[in-house]
Amino acid sequence: MKPTLKAVAEAVGVSRSTVSNAYGRPDQLSTELRERILETARQMGYPGPDPTARSLRRGVVGAIGVLFTSRLSYAFTDPFAVRFVTGVAEAAERHDSNLLLVPLPPDASGARRAVENAAVDGFCVYCVGDEEGILAAIRGRGLPFVTTSARSGADDRWVGIDERAAARSAAAHLVELGHRRVALLGHDVLPRAASDLLRVADVADVPHPTTRDRFAGFADAFATAGVPWSDLTVLTARDNTRDAGAAATSALASLPEPPTAVLAASDVLAFGALDALREQGEWGRQVSVTGFDDIAEAATVGLTTVRQPAEQKGRTAAELLLEPPADARAGQILLPTTLVVRTSSGPVPRS
Repeated sequence: MKPTLKAVAEAVGVSRSTVSNAYGRPDQLSTELRERILETARQMGYPGPDPTARSLRRGVVGAIGVLFTSRLSYAFTDPFAVRFVTGVAEAAERHDSNLLLVPLPPDASGARRAVENAAVDGFCVYCVGDEEGILAAIRGRGLPFVTTSARSGADDRWVGIDERAAARSAAAHLVELGHRRVALLGHDVLPRAASDLLRVADVADVPHPTTRDRFAGFADAFATAGVPWSDLTVLTARDNTRDAGAAATSALASLPEPPTAVLAASDVLAFGALDALREQGEWGRQVSVTGFDDIAEAATVGLTTVRQPAEQKGRTAAELLLEPPADARAGQILLPTTLVVRTSSGPVPRS
């Protein structure tokens, strides 16, 4: 096994950033400490930090970009995004780097221009729609990147969760409770849909990769219970906000046989669903609702949801960008998720 910067740091009894400074910023250390670090590294056979990482840390800009498909205010108002960016910022601070938040316009050409014009030394790609197009633009600049979705490329660096399996666990919970007539609620399931209620021919037609994977997981669980995709009601929210979730869910009241459960692709959409259902009286209060993310308010409202580690995802993404491991496989990290069952889900109400 090749010696690593971390191993040298542990042997000397200092932080990884201190070892990195011994190579790239010697003025930050005393002569004695730097010589001790370099001698320990020589004895261990450690050749020094990865030149790509060293170049990134000493780049002409000194900043990393966080890409996301939404308006700029989303990074400060969406609870999960706030926690993710906090994790990125914590790691950037440890490496004396800055952040640039880069919202991507909805059109492909505008998104490419945003990537091409961003004054950064590398990118954390967080929750973007046309990921392949965005990555092509980043590669065109010759800059490193880390995504927050699992990718098949052997050399790609990413930190993510198994979206489909996590969503399947929430749906399987409702299947066990007897639910068969359900609605799936997502953000911009079909961006130009004329109605909140949709008939989507196949889950593969959902354009946003995260929503598509979560909907696929929901569908997997119900398929095992004999409920095909065509029998699932699909709701599209105009934005990933509580108000948009409520507006989309209110359309359920017009159905001759409303669903007994709503599976939302995010917690904020689930909060909106709960708001709308409460206004429907006794029927609405009996509808089960699940979310995804487990943001802080989820516990307060008793939401059953899938928990994923937001801050850890952000920290790990930034660390992989700023200090990439020598082994490419070590730069591909799948984080755990947990189904958290609370009071918002229950058995199918008796008719």
